[in-house]
Amino acid sequence: MPDSQPQPPSSSSDPQGSSGQSDPAALLLCGARLTDGRTVDVRLGCGRIEAVGTAGSLTPGPPRAGGTRVDLTGYLLLPAPAEPHAHGDTALSAEHGGPVSYEPEDVQRRATEAALLQLGHGATAVRAHVRMGDVQGLGALAAVLQARRSLRGLAELTAVAMPRVLTGIAGAEGLAILRDAAKMGASVVGGCPDLDPDPTGYAEAVLEVASEHGCPVDLHTDAADPARLARLAAMAGGMRPGVVLGPCAGLARLPAEVAARVADQLAAAGITVVCLPQGGCGSVDRRGTAPVRLLRAAGVRVAAGSGALRDLSNPVGRGDPLEAAYLLASRHGLRPEDAYDTVSAAARAALGLPEVRVEAGFPAELLAVRGDHLAGALSLAYSRIVVHRGRVVARTSAVREYCNSAVAAELGLPRQGRGELS
Repeated sequence: MPDSQPQPPSSSSDPQGSSGQSDPAALLLCGARLTDGRTVDVRLGCGRIEAVGTAGSLTPGPPRAGGTRVDLTGYLLLPAPAEPHAHGDTALSAEHGGPVSYEPEDVQRRATEAALLQLGHGATAVRAHVRMGDVQGLGALAAVLQARRSLRGLAELTAVAMPRVLTGIAGAEGLAILRDAAKMGASVVGGCPDLDPDPTGYAEAVLEVASEHGCPVDLHTDAADPARLARLAAMAGGMRPGVVLGPCAGLARLPAEVAARVADQLAAAGITVVCLPQGGCGSVDRRGTAPVRLLRAAGVRVAAGSGALRDLSNPVGRGDPLEAAYLLASRHGLRPEDAYDTVSAAARAALGLPEVRVEAGFPAELLAVRGDHLAGALSLAYSRIVVHRGRVVARTSAVREYCNSAVAAELGLPRQGRGELS
């Protein structure tokens, strides 16, 4: 990791602290609350969870350099979210006006800043979809891959190669660029079949390149054409590594019986759907959210992503996975536990990452959010502490203060602030 990368500050008892050491093997999270109501200590070592015990029962273990306790009293400890649908090449470009700059240094800066913003929200892994061809060539992809290298140790950033056209005479160059991208280091191939004159041919080309290189597929589609989706499900069925589709908002506009039939086909093919409850992205024309309850009922794995992060297609996009979970719970009727699953366990599975539980032996990819219960955390998730590979890598602290109030004191209401406000 370059010397210019920011390091988390060191502390001992500060609940927002971090070991700040290159060795992530000596971190003890004390007094954290779990979603089942238990209050526990969690010892991390070598990037994994070494032990989980009742509060006060664990020690940092054998003496090691930088051994640290982090007090998580008042925090809910969760598996960290992952971001399965980001656009790092265009992120944070809305405020500049005019065409988006694809100069490599501009793309690298935006992709790095976007990944750090999402890390601050809790996403320790980010999948960025990167446009190729036309003006961009492979330059934008090279810049995102450079951002990935500079973020090593802080977050996992992977790139999806997105060519514009893959069929006909115009598609020959795009197909060559897609193969070059896979050789360069794009770990996923994808794109937007809806924008190609031959959407089925586009999907076939992507699946062929993925098969050649043994890499996953992640395609943008509105999913408004059930016949096209049926053909795609037939082509992708059983493909390993897996196939992801998103945002699939068009499924919500289909008649219920048609959408249910398509959901069954997607489930049988093992296809994951990534919805975008916070808004769309520039690769699809229409907004909306896929019918998550219908898809889940059919057995489709549904993950939730952020999509646009303050680019022209969503100038106010936040890139916050907890906001995506909140919207799925508040607008689409998912239980808070199921809503959070879409941005954590399901999102990690969509990215091919190992499962995370707050149990011994699992990866130390964790998010601590101030609060006692998951529903409250999704509602008011302001203060957060993020752990990646067993090390605190990001923190956000929010303090709410009120003027002194006799009524508040009489009722014993909780307060974060003290004294009078100036």
